[in-house]
Amino acid sequence: MSADPDTTATAGHGAQRSADVQVRPLSVHIGAEIGGVDLSCALTPAEVADIWAALLRWKVVFFRGQELDHRAHVAMARQFGVPTPGHVVFGGNEEHPEIYSIAKYRTANSTNAPPLMRPWTGWHTDITAAVNPPGQSILRSDTVPPYGGDTQWVNLAAAYEALSPALREFVDGLRGVHRYAVPSGGQSSTELERSIREQSLVSEHPLVRVHPETGERVLYVSPAFLEAIVDLAPRESQVLLEMLWEHSVRPEFTVRFRWEPGCVAFWDNRSTAHLAPRDIFETDFDRQFWRVTLMGEVPVGVDGRSSTSIEGRPIAPA
Repeated sequence: MSADPDTTATAGHGAQRSADVQVRPLSVHIGAEIGGVDLSCALTPAEVADIWAALLRWKVVFFRGQELDHRAHVAMARQFGVPTPGHVVFGGNEEHPEIYSIAKYRTANSTNAPPLMRPWTGWHTDITAAVNPPGQSILRSDTVPPYGGDTQWVNLAAAYEALSPALREFVDGLRGVHRYAVPSGGQSSTELERSIREQSLVSEHPLVRVHPETGERVLYVSPAFLEAIVDLAPRESQVLLEMLWEHSVRPEFTVRFRWEPGCVAFWDNRSTAHLAPRDIFETDFDRQFWRVTLMGEVPVGVDGRSSTSIEGRPIAPA
């Protein structure tokens, strides 16, 4: 690993640093490529510690030239945490229940709202409607279009820090309702609607959560799931959320990754949101990726209050 202190962070998997892990930052606030490791093999404790440190520092890390099948993908993920089911509503792979298919025409895409009209549309943090949202996600590429299909991530800790002191103090005490439901105006099948009703998730989370490992304050705003701010009038809630979403996805807080076959993206859901690509629907190219998510904690706000479940069960291990 580079000796540059800016490319490291304190790891939660304490071990000696590995001389083989190379971390190359991609932007000022978020994203780094990692080289020098083969994710298809068991990692050493030092490699696990270095990768985890880079994840905490850069929020999302990328690996290229990896050859993983479902078994190796799950085994790699287990070195960093406990996998969740592939998807809390749609399930997972029949043989590997921890694996979820991120395909161009997967079932979940039938809930997509109409074409993008605002800069935050489509941005989300995975399953924040659960009281214990996934802690991390690990996505690997398989079938990749020759162009298009890039994914973007945003550093929500940097977004919080860029707010004015007065606004930070205000949002520190607010809480929001996150709901998993078919979006208004979305096209969905009766079968899909039934699945969502049976697995409905509604939770109240702090608008600003404290990262359990770094101590950073994170603007916990996931446009796809966060529907309203508690105790504000509807118009007040709408205006504040729109301002926060627009602020959060400013280009300087983001990184954009161009995929190739054999890439892996590993990100911290506790401090990021990401934008799945929609441009692939304007082409005839196929796109097939696979994802594993890891168990996360119940978020805690600046005031020490934990999130609460309104409807649905907590996410359980796979």
